[in-house]
Amino acid sequence: MAGTADAALQQQLMKVTEIIEGQVDAEIERLDQMDDDDMEKLRQRRLAAMKKEHEQKQEWLKIGHGQYSELPGEREFFDECKKSKHVVCHFYKDSTFRCKIVDKHLSILAPKHIETRFLKINAEKSPFLAERLRIKVIPTMALIKDGKTCDYVVGFDDVGGTDDFPTEMLEWRLGCAGVINYSGNLTEPPLPGGKSKSILKSKPKKTIRGTVEDDSDDEW
Repeated sequence: MAGTADAALQQQLMKVTEIIEGQVDAEIERLDQMDDDDMEKLRQRRLAAMKKEHEQKQEWLKIGHGQYSELPGEREFFDECKKSKHVVCHFYKDSTFRCKIVDKHLSILAPKHIETRFLKINAEKSPFLAERLRIKVIPTMALIKDGKTCDYVVGFDDVGGTDDFPTEMLEWRLGCAGVINYSGNLTEPPLPGGKSKSILKSKPKKTIRGTVEDDSDDEW
């Protein structure tokens, strides 16, 4: 069975390679047939796209993207979600040491993915918000798109189930939720040592409505 599966996979990879090669060849042929006017139009379109991209980045930076910020209260949470299309908000408690681990990783990802707003909020000081978003376990990251919560990263189960998971693992998980622009392979989460494991994209987890509680070792 293993040999048959490997052969089928190899055949599928060959088909994909042929399709990609065909697309590349077609693009090269198209470029070869372009005259000077066509090349100038292409260059102008590219410059316009680059200018628009630069302006978008500057606009993101003005509203706080590129940094990992703490919200002073619940009202500010709703304000920030209105301003940004993609938001990652970490619900934390000072007494939960794993929240410091999340802080470390999000501080690294925030300047790398300026297309997304990275925030944190004290769950104990935001009971209404925690109740509304059904935050049950600490730490929990609420992933928001277009003002709506689309997914949660609850504890560390989704990033390897250990305290020493790499930042790349959380980056992959956020990419699966579509809240960051992830350039890697979403079907292969990065593992320590440069290894990867092919898996299917997991569905968002449902959480139970209730009060905010500390995590326990059993949950991990």
